Amino acid sequence: MNNKKTKFIFVTGGVVSSLGKGIAAASLGVLLKNRGLKVTIQKFDPYLNLDPGTMSPYQHGEVFVTDDGCETDLDLGHYERFIDQNLCRANSVTSGMIYWEVLSKERRGDYLGKTVQIIPHVTNEIKSCIKKILENEYFDVVITEIGGTVGDIESQPFLEAIRQFQYENRGDCGHIHLTLLPYLATSGEFKTKPTQHSVKELRGMGIHPDIILCRSCQPMSYEIKEKIALFCDVSPESVITGVDSKSIYDVPLNLCDEKIDEVVIKNLGLSQTGTPDLVEWRKFLNVLHGNGLPVINIALVGKYTSLSDAYLSVVEALRHAGVANKCKVDIKWIEAGDLEKADDASELLSDVHGILVPGGFGDRGIDGKVFAAKHARERNIPYLGLCLGMHVAVIEYGRNVIGLTDAHSTEFSDTTSNPVIDFMPEQRVIRKKGGTMRLGSYPCEIKKNSKLYEAYGKTLIEERHRHRYEFNNEFRDLYEQQGMLFSGLSPEGTLVEVIEIKNHKWFLACQFHPEFRSRPYSSEPLFKAFVGASLDHKKEIK
Repeated sequence: MNNKKTKFIFVTGGVVSSLGKGIAAASLGVLLKNRGLKVTIQKFDPYLNLDPGTMSPYQHGEVFVTDDGCETDLDLGHYERFIDQNLCRANSVTSGMIYWEVLSKERRGDYLGKTVQIIPHVTNEIKSCIKKILENEYFDVVITEIGGTVGDIESQPFLEAIRQFQYENRGDCGHIHLTLLPYLATSGEFKTKPTQHSVKELRGMGIHPDIILCRSCQPMSYEIKEKIALFCDVSPESVITGVDSKSIYDVPLNLCDEKIDEVVIKNLGLSQTGTPDLVEWRKFLNVLHGNGLPVINIALVGKYTSLSDAYLSVVEALRHAGVANKCKVDIKWIEAGDLEKADDASELLSDVHGILVPGGFGDRGIDGKVFAAKHARERNIPYLGLCLGMHVAVIEYGRNVIGLTDAHSTEFSDTTSNPVIDFMPEQRVIRKKGGTMRLGSYPCEIKKNSKLYEAYGKTLIEERHRHRYEFNNEFRDLYEQQGMLFSGLSPEGTLVEVIEIKNHKWFLACQFHPEFRSRPYSSEPLFKAFVGASLDHKKEIK
């Protein structure tokens, strides 16, 4: 049995939202992990939805999916990418999950007829979720990000829970509070009052921050740190500048320069840790920010292109693949609806070296996405389709190569006589939103002599899914006869996971979401191969 005690770090935010608590938590995780500590990160979101799975991307950005099929906030993606660790359902908790569990217990009679209240029943459930992450695995440090800002009504039960938790685990808890430190260019000075008020409000709830992380547009002087330290009752060394960075991947190095990890280790009494080994991280950044690298244009054709967070993992996977191929990826955001309305849609795609159609739901922009797949196929431009991107490729091939003029998905048409994309056989009776989805990691067997095998170099992989519709096997023989290769199948051979076009330079589309497994210095194989093919295409057309 492991006698070591787990330490807990809580990250809260004040003044305004979207300051970067998730990146700060992930960056601290990088520093502690690279000191030899075993770290995990979890997110507590205060909204009442059970998860973000049914929320519009305009509300919440992309939905990230874990191996065990949990639909989570996009911050889980940052956590995984930064600490290079697959997370699970226990790493993502919402108010909806908490209240659901409390009410389920009440209905079962678990509370023995007591009046169910926020304190102690809701706060006890929150505290149990903090430690639940340790049920199957030991961690030296658990970093917990509390969503929202201090003062939000919906965040108060979480703050009260961590207040109680710190006293139940004395000496094993630390608090980091992230605030905004405005800089007034007209007077040339920082304003510390918002930070002071935010810390005062947090302390009024019984939580004393050990570290104050100040998000700012430029570094602050030691004198400013001393001023904040004096008013907020911490040492100047515990006041950390969270300065704006070139990219999110610079934040761990910036926080390392500020010695935040040393302060955390000292405050929590963590021993036997080495200095952070950031060699690989620095190599990644050297290429990411390098000069003189070739630039390729990748068209990302979607329906939420006005909000890049809707495709966050795809964007980061392209960035990682660019580093792996020693090139820069310039994403050309193309609204699928614009392709439908354009007099000459080809003109919008005339300067791209690769085309990517990401996942999604709903019929808006479908014809534009079908056109993008057609353009890539006919012009021999590298194409990567993800989930829905595979569906539109199948639809386009059926219509324009095989001659199934009304080929479609039953997600978008109930009247098509050629439903090339349909519900899984056992789901055909569940024709409604909210029906069963294939979520989480599933195995895929790869055929040799395929682009898929060239990318992975092995015959069995596991990738994450989030969808209801599949390739309709009734059309499989017909598609194979007309030049489509089904290079990836489920182990039993019943589900099509990956399609390719045999006589194309690089045309591949998959049912799963490989972007969720990409890492900064370990690019996801399909993205790496796609960007490599796009780079080759650029060289060929010069």
